[in-house]
Parts: sequence; structure tokens; C-alpha cells
Amino acid sequence: MKRLWAPWRITYILSPKPDKCIFCEYSKKGKDEDNYILYRGKNVFIMMNIYPYNTGHVMIVPYRHVPTIEDLSFEETSEMMEALKLVIKAIRKSLNPSGFNVGFNIGRIAGAGIEDHIHMHVVPRWPGDTNFMPVIGDTKVISELLRDTYIKIKKAIDEVKGEGHG
Repeated sequence: MKRLWAPWRITYILSPKPDKCIFCEYSKKGKDEDNYILYRGKNVFIMMNIYPYNTGHVMIVPYRHVPTIEDLSFEETSEMMEALKLVIKAIRKSLNPSGFNVGFNIGRIAGAGIEDHIHMHVVPRWPGDTNFMPVIGDTKVISELLRDTYIKIKKAIDEVKGEGHG
């Protein structure tokens, strides 16, 4: 059995959280590049995770503040899946991963760092991307600046949309 270890995330998990929902706040600010928002749809948006498990880790988030997937409307759920297809195509094009982990953490016990606003994680994976550094060095190697990854994925999303998606 393979495991995705992310012990460095405990710093985020245990850190004080803002009083307001960051997804709601970031989606309203209009500072997409500063907040790493890659794409805006009618019901959902895509943003980079600033505490990534891996290079290119993004989240697909509904604008509506709801805690769990069963609270999503049909339109929100459908658009999340379309956004997933879009961002996977864009990440394949820009970062060339070998695979992806895709999923939801519903509730704190399941690992949700922000449990009151449902969001889908998309984590690109490459052979050998799990290594000894987190275990012995308490360090996660992210091979590229978040801003540089943002620029690559944003450009690829625009290109994929131009090819007729979304």
C-alpha cells in the first residue's frame, strides 16, 4: 500500500484560522492573481492551494458557502466536474504529470482544513514525488515557486478554453 504523507501540513492544520471563510473572501476580492485564482465559472472557481501537497495542487470551490457535497445543487456539482476536466487538461498541458489524486475532505476528522466550505482537491502526481525529505527532514520539496506554477496553469487553462472546452 502506498501512502501520501504530508506531515508539514500539520502546521497549517493547527494554526489559528481566520474568522471569515477564505474561499468566500478571496472569491469576492477581485484580486485573482494575488489570491491564486486560476479560473472563474458561473458557480465555481479554481484556485491554487498555497499549502500544496505537490506542485500544481489546486482546489475547485463553489462560490456558495456550504459544508458538504450533498448541499450542492445539480448546477454546482455539474460545473465542478466540468472545472475538474478543464483543470486536469490544463495541468497535463502545463506540468505533464503522470497521474492525479482528486477528492474531497468532508469534515475535520477526514482532514478538511476548511470544513465549512466544501472544495475539491486536484493533486498532480509524478513517479518519485514522495521521498524521504518529509520523513527525516520535516521538509516538503516543492520544486517550483507557486507564482510560476500559477502562470503556467493559468496560461494552459486559457489555451484549453480556446480549444473549445468551457
